[in-house]
Amino acid sequence: MTQRTRRSLALLTSGVLALPLLAGCGAAEEEGGSAAAGPDIAVTARDRVVDGGVLRWAVDSLPDTLNTFQADADATTTRIAGAVLPQLFVLDAKGRPVANPDYLEKAEVVEREPKQVVLYKLNQKAVWSDGREIGAPDFVAQWRALNGKDSAYWTARNAGYDRIEKIERGKNDLEVKVTFAKPYGDWRSLFGPLYPKQVMGTPESFNEGARGALKVTAGPFGLGAIDKKTGTAALTRNPRWWGRAAKLDTLVLTAVPRAARPAALAAGKIDLAEIDRAGADRIALAHRDAGQVNGAHGPAAALTPAQATLSWALAHGSDETKAREEQESREKSAQAVKKYADEQQALRSFAVRKSLEPAYTQLAMNGASGPLSDERVRRAVARALDRKELTELVLKPLGLPAKPVGSHLALAGQQAYADNSDALGGLDPQAAQALLSDAGWRKNGKLTDPAGAKAGSESDDGGKKDDSKTPSGPGTGNDGLYIVGQDDGRGGAPRRPGAHDGHGAHAAAGLPEGPAQGFDGEIVDADRFAPGAPKEQPSPVLAPGSLAAQQEEALLTQARTLGDAKRAAAGADGRAENGADDKEPAPATPAPAPVKQAARTSGSILAKDGKPLTLRFVLPAGPGSEALRTVGERISRMLQTIGVATEIKKVADESFFKDHVASGQYDLALYSWPATAYPATDARPIFAKPEPAADGSLVVEQNYTRVGTDHIDQLFDQAAGELDEEQARELMRKADARIWAAAGSIPIYQRPELVAVKPGLANAGAFGLGAPRYQDIGWMKPPTEKDAKKK
Repeated sequence: MTQRTRRSLALLTSGVLALPLLAGCGAAEEEGGSAAAGPDIAVTARDRVVDGGVLRWAVDSLPDTLNTFQADADATTTRIAGAVLPQLFVLDAKGRPVANPDYLEKAEVVEREPKQVVLYKLNQKAVWSDGREIGAPDFVAQWRALNGKDSAYWTARNAGYDRIEKIERGKNDLEVKVTFAKPYGDWRSLFGPLYPKQVMGTPESFNEGARGALKVTAGPFGLGAIDKKTGTAALTRNPRWWGRAAKLDTLVLTAVPRAARPAALAAGKIDLAEIDRAGADRIALAHRDAGQVNGAHGPAAALTPAQATLSWALAHGSDETKAREEQESREKSAQAVKKYADEQQALRSFAVRKSLEPAYTQLAMNGASGPLSDERVRRAVARALDRKELTELVLKPLGLPAKPVGSHLALAGQQAYADNSDALGGLDPQAAQALLSDAGWRKNGKLTDPAGAKAGSESDDGGKKDDSKTPSGPGTGNDGLYIVGQDDGRGGAPRRPGAHDGHGAHAAAGLPEGPAQGFDGEIVDADRFAPGAPKEQPSPVLAPGSLAAQQEEALLTQARTLGDAKRAAAGADGRAENGADDKEPAPATPAPAPVKQAARTSGSILAKDGKPLTLRFVLPAGPGSEALRTVGERISRMLQTIGVATEIKKVADESFFKDHVASGQYDLALYSWPATAYPATDARPIFAKPEPAADGSLVVEQNYTRVGTDHIDQLFDQAAGELDEEQARELMRKADARIWAAAGSIPIYQRPELVAVKPGLANAGAFGLGAPRYQDIGWMKPPTEKDAKKK
């Protein structure tokens, strides 16, 4: 693993493919514009927040390590570190790093020639929990552990530390002087978090000393007990903290799976939890229905009147065995309904705070082989996408701003942000078709390969598939493998409208084409569940493979064949009757020559070299990936309009990235990347040009699209060494424009952030691009008579 890979790998592992850090500071405030959505955290002055109390905050899991620089660090590792260790720079509401006065009086570049020198002036009150001052020995230990020179340190990120030449004490113990061997524009990314020398001082302490405990800390909180049995990690107020004291006595991080969070909130086990769309829907319905459940949603919603009647009949029937089994089933169902109703009543008291995460979802195109190795085909796919429609599909129902992301390297609000999508061009199906034509793809192309062969990347690996980890059956979200836009292969004749065509099917169902309609800004369109509401139609984004329609086609073909045979027999009988009086029988006629099989053509789907243009589209099948599947299915319909078929393959979440995206077993995929404050460092491995290894394989770092250029790499390198911050940001914008032009990945939307919050919680919720200020989080004081009079 190269050194430049390691920092982004840490972001990947600790941020679930999408967590923070952001753009440089110092230039004009208008650079990057406003954030698409600000934080939603119920900002409250500290004097209105109670001193004391406990907050139970849901996390995905307890961490395997507390060392953020190790490969198995995760989002919980990062959260704990943010509360208990020095953060020299923190992110403001626009995701821009600013010096943290709790630790720094000042940090600046004091020399540029002959070498870059950064001087840190530390807060004179800053001490570790053991009483020792934070100082140069801690900086030196962290540099030596992370500079990559000693392989005994099991590090996952080294970027920037390898450019340091030396670290020394300044004029006094409160000054730390860092001299760089090579200029480094992202120097603010270093020493965050800062660990004590007790952790970083030796390979043994680095590798093992901070995995399950942190004996020395220096934040508003200290690390208390980590209990694997209860799934909790307690952070307690630091009595040695020199800054403004933490409002909470204890912050308890509690491991709760996403799907179980609504029930955990209702049961009073947690107070604050990031939730998915389904959880937000439940809270919205609880508010709308005043906590009452009338069977329109929940466990009883799927029970039809006919099923209810049958169940009653079985439970009261003469067959005692079946009656007993049905009564037990009805009892379990009744308990589930009551449990759901009780939860809905409790969820009424929770609010959902909303923002946009510091991450974006993109369409990735595998440019290593197959049709997408041709830049013209990638650009055509991109020009067929209505990114605005796709963004609205996800964000508009949530009441969030729905503007497509215009950069691979920053988000709106960050100073490096600029919409560079014009380098590729927007929605233009005619231009897309022209690009495909120029690349040699034609409609009604002759198909010479066996039926089912395709031109996607799978055709280049001998047709091998790894379906061993593809879930199937109810509840997996896997509808099987189906092709959107594929003709039936009989001489290129397209199927009848409505038989197996996404658009015809939707038109027949009376569903709207294009963006979803009728959103009223609610987190969920709760009116769909109201009593008397019409039964929900199939989602307009689905492109189903209608088995019934295929069977009907087969039956009609069979009927036509039988009809032709009957007519031929009738004709023969008639001729025999007409010639019955002849003296001599009519001479036998030779059997007709067999009809020559019509050549197979691709019909409305483009073809080249005997293969149709069909791309494998891999999507995760898990319960938390509904938005990705919805967007993926809509993309498939968009590509169908330009003659590109997609074979959608839904796979288990745990294998989606490892076995498909990272290994290159896909043509199209949807996944997210973080937008970072330091793109020259963190984004470089994501867009670096793949390099051949000695064994002939391709070293892709984190560039899973396998698309890159030398020019893009050069721009990243120049930006990383540029100390003029405005010039460095301009270099990043140029790099982004070229990434757009290469069309390896297409940013679509900034990911939504939905957080359920117990009433009265202040300064917490959906943080957006900003970082939590842990010491300010707490419970609001009850309103006073004076407050009531103001109202």
